[in-house]
Amino acid sequence: MKHFTEQDFPVLDTFFRRNLINCLSGYKSVNLLGTISKEGVTNLAIFSQVFHIGANPPLVGVLFRPHTVERGTLENILETKYFTLNHITEGFYQEAHHTSARWDVSEFAACGLEEEYKDDFIAPYVKGSPLQIGLEWVDRKDLEINGTILMIGAIRELYVQENAIGEDGFIDLGTLGTITCSGLDGYHRVEKIARLSYAKPDHKPKVIS
Repeated sequence: MKHFTEQDFPVLDTFFRRNLINCLSGYKSVNLLGTISKEGVTNLAIFSQVFHIGANPPLVGVLFRPHTVERGTLENILETKYFTLNHITEGFYQEAHHTSARWDVSEFAACGLEEEYKDDFIAPYVKGSPLQIGLEWVDRKDLEINGTILMIGAIRELYVQENAIGEDGFIDLGTLGTITCSGLDGYHRVEKIARLSYAKPDHKPKVIS
């Protein structure tokens, strides 16, 4: 196996190090984050740093890079408090990736994606996404170690294809066609191996579906 030490990291080529470190956590969720400014200009950005915070109350965390340059998504959330998360499918992953470019106009129009508004929720959803989450910003944590910003959103509404929801609330992401990502630019199809029973010390987990 190739061995890297902490002495190697600072002297690695910048792009090599960026790709290497970004792959280490394995496959990640990938979402399109939709916002709108007070002036009514929409913004859409692809994010892989999105993760579960808690179920009661329902909370999601989004990690932002340091606010040292203009960041439309973060600034819109700070202004309006609302944003959406939208699952990405194989049908529009290239358009989703294109939102990471530095656009001077709304990424929706620039990248060929359509805004969708529901139930008077201020932030735009991505039309065609099979799982859409409407969130309100409720907390912020600035990480001193590297200047990144953790924004925590409370789930205010949720839209998901009904045929993907099991009787126990489990969402089959394969049915939705949700994709996953690795590193900064690797996209992957999802194939479920199995669901296992609740783990107990005295019982070997069993396949339940």
